[in-house]
Amino acid sequence: MLAYLALQPDGTGRARTAALLFPDAEDPLGALRWNLSELRRTLGAESVGGDPLRLVLPAGWHCDVLTALHPAGDADPRAFDGQLLEGLAFADCPVFESWLEDQRHRIENCVLALLYEASLAALSAGRADDAVDLATRALRLDPFNADCHAALIKALLSLGEYRRAREQADKCRDLYRRELGLGLPAEVRRALVDADPVAEPGLPASAATVRSYLDAAGASLSAGSVDRGLEQLRLAVGLAQRTDDHHLLAESLVTLSGAMIHQAGGRGAEVADLLHRALSAEGPDGVSRTAATAFRELGYLSVQRGVPDRAAGWLDRAMRAAEGLPDEQARILAIQGMLASDTAHYGDAVAAFTESGRLAREVGNRRQQAFSDALLGRVHLLRGDLEQAAACLDRARNWVAGEHWTAFEPFVAGVRGETYLAAGRLDAAADLIDRSWVMAELAGDHCYMALAAGAEARLFLAHGDLAAAEHWINRGLEPTPWYLWYSARLLDVAAEVAIATGSPRASEFVERLAALASRSGMREFVVRAQSHRAALGDEAAAQTVPWLAKEIDNPALTAFLDRRHGVSL
Repeated sequence: MLAYLALQPDGTGRARTAALLFPDAEDPLGALRWNLSELRRTLGAESVGGDPLRLVLPAGWHCDVLTALHPAGDADPRAFDGQLLEGLAFADCPVFESWLEDQRHRIENCVLALLYEASLAALSAGRADDAVDLATRALRLDPFNADCHAALIKALLSLGEYRRAREQADKCRDLYRRELGLGLPAEVRRALVDADPVAEPGLPASAATVRSYLDAAGASLSAGSVDRGLEQLRLAVGLAQRTDDHHLLAESLVTLSGAMIHQAGGRGAEVADLLHRALSAEGPDGVSRTAATAFRELGYLSVQRGVPDRAAGWLDRAMRAAEGLPDEQARILAIQGMLASDTAHYGDAVAAFTESGRLAREVGNRRQQAFSDALLGRVHLLRGDLEQAAACLDRARNWVAGEHWTAFEPFVAGVRGETYLAAGRLDAAADLIDRSWVMAELAGDHCYMALAAGAEARLFLAHGDLAAAEHWINRGLEPTPWYLWYSARLLDVAAEVAIATGSPRASEFVERLAALASRSGMREFVVRAQSHRAALGDEAAAQTVPWLAKEIDNPALTAFLDRRHGVSL
C-alpha cells in the first residue's frame, strides 16, 4: 500500500485503492482502514488520510523510489539499486500485479536514463573515471543500449584508454550480431571517431570568427545544405573552445546540437554529450536562453526515448531558465504537450499546446504555430474529437505550406489522413496517407515512416483487406524510430491486425507493446496492450483493463473497450 500511495502524486480514491489491494476481502474498505492505521502508526498521524488519499512523508523521512523519479541535483544514481518491492509477487491480486509490473519497468527505465545522463555530465565536467563507472552500470541494466555503449567508449577515449574503447566496441558489435543479427550501431561507430574538423591554423579564435561561422551555418541550413552547415557549426565549436568565452562556447554547442537533432535526425549520445557540455560551460542554474534551449532539447530527447519522468524534470528546468522569453516558452510548452499526450494526460496536453500556439502567434513564429496546432490535432484525433482535430490539422497544413516546411509535412498529412479515416472518408484518407508515406520514405525519416505505415495498415483494415494491412505492418516495422510513441502506435495496430487474422505473431506484438508502453509510461497503450491480451484469452488482463482505463479521460478509448469487451467505465 505504501508503494502504491507513493506513486500516486495526485492522490487516489479510497474505494479505488480498496478495490485494487483487497479485492477478495469481505469488507475491502474496512481492510483499507486497518492498513492505513498501521501505516500512520509507523509514519505519523498526518502521513496519509483524506479522500482522495495522499501520502505526505514526515520531515526526516525519504522514499527511494520518489528520489529516483524526481532526483535532486546532487543525487547519485548509483544509490538506486534493485527493484520496486523486490522479491514480492501478488498472484492472488492480478490487477495490482499488473500495476506493479508496469511501475517496475518505468522505474528501471528512469534509473537507466539517470545513469546515462550522469555519465555524460561527468564526462563534460572532466570526471572521465566517474563517467566510465556510470556508463558501465547503465549497461548492466540494458546491454543493448547503443547510447550507453557510446557513452562508455567516449569516457574511455577521454582517459586515453584506446585499446579498451576498441574492445568495448567489439563487444557491442558481437552482441548485436549474435543476438539481433545487426551490425555495429551508428552511435557506437561515431563515438570511436573524432569527427570535429580543425580550423585553419592561422584563423584567429575570437568572438567575431565564431559568430561568422554560426551565421554561415545558419544560412547553409536554411538553404538545405545540412552537411555543410554542420561542418561550419563544428568549426564554430572548435574555435569557441580556444576562447575564454564560456557563454559563446555554450551557445555554439547548443546550436550544433539543435541542428543535429532537428535537421540531421540526431538523437543519440553524440547529441546529448554536446548538450551536457553546453550546460557545463554555461552553468546549469539561472535564466539564460542558451541554458533554456539545452534543457528543452534534453527534455525533447527524453520524450522521444520514452523516459517521461526525466523529460518532465528537464522541461521544468527549461521553463525556469526561459523566464521572460516567450518564444522559447512556446517551444518548451509544445514539448510538455507532447509529453502529456504520450502519457495520456490529454487535458494537460490541450492546455500546453493551446498556450504554446498563443505565444507563437504573439512572437510571429509560424513554424511553431504549425507544430503546436498539428500536435493539438493529434490529441483531438486520439480522443475522437474529429471536427477539432480537422480544424487544427488544416491550420497546420496551411502554415506548413506557407513555410515550405516539407520535413514536417509527412506528420501533418498522415494525422490528417487518419482523421478522414476515423470519419469514414476512406478515399480522402488514402490520398493523404499515401502522400505521408511517400514523403517520409523519400526523406528517410524513420519516425514518420512508422506513422504512415501504421496509418496505411488502419486504412486497409477498414477496407477489410487484412493481407494488405499485414504488408504495411511489416514495412512499418523495418525502420527503427527514435520517437518510441510511433513504435507503440504501430505495435498497437499490428496486434489488432494479427488478432483479426489469427496470426501466431499476435502474442509477440502484444508483449512488445506491453513492455514498451509500461517502460515508457504510455498509459493508454498499457491499457490497449492489456485489452489485446484479454482478446487472446488472458483472464487476469481482462480484470485489469477496466481498472487501468478508468484513470484515462478518453472517450475514444472508452468506446473501443466497450465495443470489444463490453466494458463500461
